Amino acid sequence: MSGTNQAIRDQALALGFDAVGFAPATLDPSAKARFRAFLAAGKHGDMGWLADKADRRDAPNALWPAARSVVVVGQNYGAADDPLATLSERGRATLSVYARRRDYHDVMKRRLKALGRWMHERYRCEVKVFVDTAPVLEKPLAARTALGWQGKHTNLVSREFGSWLFLGEVYTTLDIPADLPALDTCGTCQRCLDVCPTAAFPAPYQLDATRCISYLTIEHKGHIAREFRRPMGNRIYGCDDCLAVCPWNRFARVSQDSALALRPELAAPPLDRLARLDDAAFRTLFAGTPIKRLGRDRFLRNVLIAIGNSGDGALAAVARERLEDGSPLVRAMAVWALAELVNRQDFAALRARHLPGEGDPDVQAEWRAAQPDDAVA
Repeated sequence: MSGTNQAIRDQALALGFDAVGFAPATLDPSAKARFRAFLAAGKHGDMGWLADKADRRDAPNALWPAARSVVVVGQNYGAADDPLATLSERGRATLSVYARRRDYHDVMKRRLKALGRWMHERYRCEVKVFVDTAPVLEKPLAARTALGWQGKHTNLVSREFGSWLFLGEVYTTLDIPADLPALDTCGTCQRCLDVCPTAAFPAPYQLDATRCISYLTIEHKGHIAREFRRPMGNRIYGCDDCLAVCPWNRFARVSQDSALALRPELAAPPLDRLARLDDAAFRTLFAGTPIKRLGRDRFLRNVLIAIGNSGDGALAAVARERLEDGSPLVRAMAVWALAELVNRQDFAALRARHLPGEGDPDVQAEWRAAQPDDAVA
């Protein structure tokens, strides 16, 4: 490692980052081809921002022609507990590990700015810093460094931190020696592919985001297709399944970063409490977390699907309350939840009471699609 690499690495670690890699300001041609094929097949769904300015995602020097090198940093967010343990607690919510803490964008952006400022002052170079804030293909770029490789689930895998690294970048005009890329050591393992509840991986190293629970619960803006609702279980924000089962996690470390400490009240919150949040209460509970950006209505859409999957008839009461909700998105999922929880006779009575006055066509369609023979006997 050159003296420049070592000095930048030491400074990044001193600022609180856990891993540092160095890449040229280009991407591997195969990464660009995979990305273009992903877009052409429409597998990005509602994520139009991926297609917007796609030409600038092709390489760092396409986004910023002056860029010569990229410093890629990783922030460990490994948790002590099994991220999948709460999936069996059907009356409670499972939130992705990354979301049960302060928004990592805020934490990393502050540290990246400090690193970039230090580089500018020491080396008289120009810098730009990014953490999910520009058209940057972060994972393929990180895979050009020694940080790790893109596994069969398309996420970065690290020998030191398993699946639990947030990524950020410093683009720079400084010419920094690049790492030798980490070797892909997934081998014949395909646990990440087999565990996916919605079969979102059509093949190793390929993701159909429109089938991914993380996409459906976070990025998708409308009604979630019926075929995905039961497989969602009680996952109401994100999904850690393919990350958590990776064998390389046996080397993962628990994050000691106080700025990214897990919030205990978000470990497995009761579904009935979440379903009764109004907008103000939602904003208060999730202030400072990535969940707040989702908005209350889409969040309750997800919560009501989890309630429908709970098998707990007592939760039908809170679903009934949401039939009067101001959001059609919420009302529609309240209908679906009730169809999963109440008996045929009670559901037919609810439909007779609410369908005639329902003005939203999507909610009407949900009432009609949930036939009495779909309901609990």
